[in-house]
Amino acid sequence: MKAIELFLERLMFASRWLLAPFYLGLVGAIVVLLWYFGVEFLHLIPMAMQGEGSVVVGVLSLVDLVLVANLLIIIIFAGYENFVSKIDVGDHEDRPDWMGHVDFADLKMKLIGSIIAISGIELLKAFVTVSMHTNEQMAWKMGIHLTFVVTGVMFAVMDRLGGPKKHGAGG
Repeated sequence: MKAIELFLERLMFASRWLLAPFYLGLVGAIVVLLWYFGVEFLHLIPMAMQGEGSVVVGVLSLVDLVLVANLLIIIIFAGYENFVSKIDVGDHEDRPDWMGHVDFADLKMKLIGSIIAISGIELLKAFVTVSMHTNEQMAWKMGIHLTFVVTGVMFAVMDRLGGPKKHGAGG
């Protein structure tokens, strides 16, 4: 019976590697975002040369893409380290300080914080182009953003009420 238990435990522990392709897929998504960023940047140059008012919206779109890419990096690094394996880059000078120190609770907070920032950028883009949106569309955009903000506050309150920080994936 002990041999079966040991086999099952090793199998379940090894199953964490099934997550690795997901993280590689997110790396691929960053490559796609980089391509899209380049396309958007190239569209921005003629707008800036002609002095179009939509330059601000174009720049906000670029900021939006950067925030999404940053979010993906956080998810890739923290998720891989929390659920698959430690990333061994030695004492590389460019290793982010937070890498290896973001547990599941921190990852949730970074995720919702990034989503709120991305939603805020989208709302700002809508405000800059308010004449292109109906009142109903603006109300929906504000409602969705406020929902993200309230969710973020609720996550923060729950983490605070949860007591001292726990280490590991269940935190």
